[in-house]
Amino acid sequence: MASVNDSDASAEESTATVAVDGIGKRYETGRQDVQAIADVSFAVEDGEFVCIVGPSGCGKTTLFRIIAGLEDPTAGGVFLGGDRVEGPGTDRGMVFQEYGLFPWRTVSENVAFGLEQQDVSEAERETRVAEMLDLVGLSEFADAYPKELSGGMKQRVGIARALAVDPEILLMDEPFGSVDAQTRNMLHDELLDVWAETEKTVLFVTHDVEEAVKLADRIVVLSEGPGSVREIVDVGLDRPRTRTDEAFVEHAEHVLDLLH
Repeated sequence: MASVNDSDASAEESTATVAVDGIGKRYETGRQDVQAIADVSFAVEDGEFVCIVGPSGCGKTTLFRIIAGLEDPTAGGVFLGGDRVEGPGTDRGMVFQEYGLFPWRTVSENVAFGLEQQDVSEAERETRVAEMLDLVGLSEFADAYPKELSGGMKQRVGIARALAVDPEILLMDEPFGSVDAQTRNMLHDELLDVWAETEKTVLFVTHDVEEAVKLADRIVVLSEGPGSVREIVDVGLDRPRTRTDEAFVEHAEHVLDLLH
């Protein structure tokens, strides 16, 4: 798929769910400015699963925060359904590496938090929370507190909380980076099941190339800082994907070559 810059239409007229158009970010740090990312452009279609990878310090998290509306770019813009992102919004559900659960709230109460902010009725909240906990396989832990959960379970609560408000896009910033390899593999399969069932658009930031190849329809590979798009890799492999398959290995090696 062509990037935004390759399209004849402007980002505002794009039919893509997410259009990242010429994004740049410069930080003022004392005596000098630091360019974190420069002229980043790509588009994500409705229901697509796109991973963003790049070397340490290339600006992956900065780009994520700009798409989420948590930071403003110093150049370019992000458009969701043609509308410019001006700040955070309920059209974007966010999941971070740090679980961010409220320790004084039960699992159900954590999942309900965003719905409470939207003044959703109690009856509707209860229904929605039950649906989300069933979706992530945590119905039996509705009344548990975060301290009683494993790392993988906490992250599933985070996913349920992000999905509870029914966002158009799920934004995930290295969400499985703090769990062990076995749990991470399990969460990959569960996330793909959730994605297939909800048909959400997913943008997933990771430093793990194999994780990106396992999950993504396409991989946006960023160059060393200041980050810019080096290549957009179309994975095109049937799911489920096995790390030992020849085609999987070839894709992973290609992305690693781009990074190095």
